Amino acid sequence: MTVIAFSGARRRVPVALGACLLSFTAFWIAQRAAHVSMVDLMVYRAEGATVRAGGDLYALRTTAAHLPATYPPFAALVFTPLTLLATPDLRASATAANLALLLAFVWLSLKLVGHARGASAWWVTAAAVWCEPVWTTLRYGQVNLLLAVLVLWDLSRRPRDGRMRWAGVGLGLATAVKLTPALFAVFLLATGAVAHLRGGDGRPWLRHARGAAAAFTVVTLLTAAVLPRDSWRFWTGLVFRTSRVGHAEETANQALRGVLARLLHSPDPGALWAALATLVAAGGLSVAVAAELRGHRAWAVTVCAVTALLISPVSWSHHWVWCVPLVLLLWTRGHRTAALGTLLVFCSYALWWVPHGPGRPELHQGGVQLTLSALYGGAGLAFLALAGHRCRGPAAVRP
Repeated sequence: MTVIAFSGARRRVPVALGACLLSFTAFWIAQRAAHVSMVDLMVYRAEGATVRAGGDLYALRTTAAHLPATYPPFAALVFTPLTLLATPDLRASATAANLALLLAFVWLSLKLVGHARGASAWWVTAAAVWCEPVWTTLRYGQVNLLLAVLVLWDLSRRPRDGRMRWAGVGLGLATAVKLTPALFAVFLLATGAVAHLRGGDGRPWLRHARGAAAAFTVVTLLTAAVLPRDSWRFWTGLVFRTSRVGHAEETANQALRGVLARLLHSPDPGALWAALATLVAAGGLSVAVAAELRGHRAWAVTVCAVTALLISPVSWSHHWVWCVPLVLLLWTRGHRTAALGTLLVFCSYALWWVPHGPGRPELHQGGVQLTLSALYGGAGLAFLALAGHRCRGPAAVRP
């Protein structure tokens, strides 16, 4: 019986691999048929070219949409190799790289939820490539999957002898490219502090947080040595100017600020957003810390990711690639109805059913349109509520 089961398992992997390759092929054809511009990838290449030419990075306006550089200057250094490829080769390479990163992201997500089986990764990846955040990430040539892989690689590993080599490096590098992952370091710091206050050993979490801070600081200072003018401009002013990224009320903005802007018919929800974001940040971090102290790393990491997406001033729909571990977590923990509902939200593309585009029609939404354009934010808040219910009550410290 054992031999038969082993033989059946070996057959399932090639079948799953074939299904994944077939899905990737169909996806590649669909992307080419849609004539995707990969506009963000073109911005990244322009940033790299500006750095190589010694130009003013944050005066850059590129592509037909006149898009600016919005990431920290370290990202522009990372993007400089993109200038070595012709546009068709760059688009093909970026698509292939993102598909490989998706597979890595799925595998790490399965590892996080304790379900790392060979065939499962191929099947999940074959389906995940069609959900809206992943599709849009590849359509724009975005870096979301790279950053998510760095974060999950860092947080899904297990320490040896109480220590973990390179702890925090993935988080630090991801934060140096895009600031949102910084909340994971705050989560580690808060967990260590709470563990210490409860009489436990908070040092593993504090070491991890210090590693992330050190990696971020080192690459940021090295970048400042290479790009002093751009670094000064970004860290002393531009980092606070969220208006450079886009209008808050745009349908693609699925953060709380975007939801409130559409709900209030205002381009700036102001103090109400600040208060709500603070409340969600405190609640989300509390749930993540409680889950971590119980030894539920999967809940803690996913809650922290969703909290970061909700409280960020701008979380475009393609930033929500974290829906992959979210759905896997709900499914493997027995919340099958919630998992299917969440999967439907992120695979329906429903947020694009409402008026959007030139003229800022999002400021005039009502009723059903407001509901459809708030689906990701609503799903995120529902998940935090469910996680809070799962992690309520006192907990022992379990590193």
